[in-house]
Amino acid sequence: MMHDLTSCMELAFREAVKAYEKKEVPVGAVVLDRSGAIIGRGCNQVEELCDATAHAEMIALTAAMATRGSKYLEGCTLAVTLEPCAMCAGAIVLARVKRVVFGASDPKMGAAGSVLNITGCPALNHQPEVYGGIMEQQSEALLRDLFRTLRDR
Repeated sequence: MMHDLTSCMELAFREAVKAYEKKEVPVGAVVLDRSGAIIGRGCNQVEELCDATAHAEMIALTAAMATRGSKYLEGCTLAVTLEPCAMCAGAIVLARVKRVVFGASDPKMGAAGSVLNITGCPALNHQPEVYGGIMEQQSEALLRDLFRTLRDR
């Protein structure tokens, strides 16, 4: 299973690099269906769209739901390079995503176990499987590099 999780994360990491190249916070996400096909992808577009909700996960989830023609993504995996925030974790629960795979933990905004645990809240009607720390070092390095570049300006 670990190879499978790493393969998912490699796809999300490619999306994060796209965000990095656009000087966005480098977070990338992909949604895979049961067969492993990508049905949604996204990278942060907060700056480009002047939209605080344009997180990689939100864009990937919206694309996947459009591809499926359904508000539910049962059986699907969301891979994202940074632990989902409260907004994204809420969307993951609402969309009934089966599995979340993330890279770096987010000690300030993480809602898949770090600061909050929306994805694991038993009071909610759905709890996805969550696997963190997959390609964590690469994901953190990309984030650090962007913020170092911005500070040096």
